[in-house]
Formats: sequence, structure tokens, C-alpha cells
Amino acid sequence: MSIDQFTYSPIPPEAKAIRAEVRGFLADALADVPPVRRAESWMGFDARFSRRLGERGWIGMALPKRYGGAEASPFARYVVIEELLAAGAPVSAHWFADRQSGPQILHYGTEAQKVVHLPAICRGEQFFCIGMSEPNSGSDLASIKSSARRAGDKWIVNGQKVWTTNAHRSHYMIALLRTDPDSRRNEGLSQFIIDLSLPGITIRPIKDLTGASHFNEVFFDDVALGAGALIGTEGQGWAQVTAELAFERSGPERFLSSITLLQSLVGAVGADPDALQARDIGRLTARLITLRQMSLAVTAQLAAGRNPAWEASVVKELGTTFEQDIPELAEALLDVAPATRGGAEHARVLAYLMQEAPSFSLRGGTREILRGIIARGLGMR
Repeated sequence: MSIDQFTYSPIPPEAKAIRAEVRGFLADALADVPPVRRAESWMGFDARFSRRLGERGWIGMALPKRYGGAEASPFARYVVIEELLAAGAPVSAHWFADRQSGPQILHYGTEAQKVVHLPAICRGEQFFCIGMSEPNSGSDLASIKSSARRAGDKWIVNGQKVWTTNAHRSHYMIALLRTDPDSRRNEGLSQFIIDLSLPGITIRPIKDLTGASHFNEVFFDDVALGAGALIGTEGQGWAQVTAELAFERSGPERFLSSITLLQSLVGAVGADPDALQARDIGRLTARLITLRQMSLAVTAQLAAGRNPAWEASVVKELGTTFEQDIPELAEALLDVAPATRGGAEHARVLAYLMQEAPSFSLRGGTREILRGIIARGLGMR
């Protein structure tokens, strides 16, 4: 792996300037939120909180002003996202719209799609989910079978998506569908903006180990879409979705999902750690700093208009491994048993993240698939 791919890109002073304002807002907005709720990180859902962020201009920040954005630099957005995640703010409601759907619509959408969706996203009033994975086509995304067929001036959608985060709470889905029935693998795929209130759509939440229902199954039974639902170019869905995944895999959420537990661990260990505690917490801190620098390097490439799919995969693979290591080390370094109810706050945070951590290396692309992408990328260098 060439270090040149991850040349550190410091945050410009004008982007850093917003950090104090964001921290002040969060100190007030989250004053009564306990650590175990903050441990939900970017999976915490609070529509009212998202609207408050929208009022401050902190959603869709990099989008053009004519569509409700602030035309802020990707680094300014990075600072806001970093502060939100470090504080454990409940950002899930607007998360996918801000991170992926908004930029995707801006880049590939029609003017009508931009006018309808982007201002509402920036206000924190319109929520999106991502329709990629299917039964038997999770990590092997190119094998999807859900289809959209032309019928006059409409598209008729049939099939199923699964593991769709927040589908039961979202207004729209950007779905990858097969539009050429004779195509194979990554050919003949297209993306569509689907109104989830349309007839023929059934959404079934899936409970996880913590009892939460972030994930969903979504069924399409002869769902009729207008011609304007197609986003981008018919048949170019694979190229569009791979570019989208660079946004999904490289941000600070890929190494800050367990940050509340790391903060809790440092507090529980106190100012006088033993040698083992000092060593392992120091190693975690060094990994965190390195991952942040790598993530910022990918942000710089995205800001330059590049598609750093390989580099983003590296960040996600190393980041989710780091996130999963924190609960294991936290349990080993302190004689505190995880507790789902009662007990110390640290024990409840530990219990939540021990149950949640296995999903970190699944969502957004499994470890095995990412390592294949990384290996191919190395082979071309």
C-alpha cells in the first residue's frame, strides 16, 4: 500500500472555525442525553434534532445555495460530522440523505429532482434510505434481481431489498434495480428514487440483538413509478452506485461508532492507569488518530472530484476493525461485566456496543468484499 494514497490533508482554518459553535450547540442540545443513548452514535434517530440541525444549515452543507445548501467545503462538513459523532448525537434521521442521497441527486439527478428533494433534505425534513442489498445478494451487489420494467411512460418495480436501514422511517429510497432482464452481473442496472408511500410497498422491521429495529425488509409488488423516478442514466447504475459507496465508506462514522465506549473507558480507568491499561488505551488512541488522518485524506480526494473507492474501502476495513476491538479491550481492561439494565453507566454502554459491534463489519460492505476490493486495488498499483 502506497502512503501517497493517504497524504494527510489538514483541515483548513476556515473549516475549523465552525467547531466551537457546533460544540456549544451540542453541549446544550444533548445535556440530558445519557451515555448509553449517545452510544447509538449515528444510528440514533430523532427527527426533531435533525430539523434543528437543518435550521442551522448543518445538513447538506456542501450543496449549492440555490438548492438550500451552504456551498461549504467538504472539510467544513467533516468538522460538523466529527463533532456530532464524537458527542453521540442522534443523526440517523437525516444521515443517509446528507451523506449519500443529496450528493447523488446533485450529481446525477434532473433539475426537477434537485428542486423537489435537495431543499427538503437541507431543512432536515426529508429522509432517505438506501436500497442495495437483497436476499442472496448482500455483499455480492452485482447479483441483484429486483427489477424495474418499462410499461408505457411508467416503470413497474418488483422484488425485495433487505437490511435497509430506516426504511420504516424514511420518505424515499434510492434503489438499485435491474432494468435489462437479459443483463448479467453489473450490467443493465439503474437507480431510482422511490416514494415509500406508494401502493405495493411493504416494509417489515428486523429487530437486532439490542431490541432496536434499524434494519428492514422492503417488498415491491408491481409498484408503479413515473418516468421521472429514474436517477441518472439508464443502465449506468453500477458506475453511479460505486461512486456513492466512496461517500459511505470513508467518513468518520467508520471509526467513531464505539467512541462513547472509549470515552467511558478512559473515565472509568481514571488518571492513574496501570501499565496494561496505559499501553492498550494508548494504542487505541494512536489507531484513532491514524484513521482520522486517512479519512481526511479521502475527503480531500472527494473534494478534488476523484473517486477514491479503493482508499475508502481501506478506511472502512481498518475503521470497523478498530470499532470492534474497543468493546473487547474495554471488557478485558476493567473488571466490569456488561449489563443491559442497572449497574454502572459504563457497563450499560459496554453491553450495548458488544451487541452492536458485530454489525460494524457488515454494514456498508462486508470485510471479505472490502478486502477483495483492496487486493485488486493493490494489484493495479
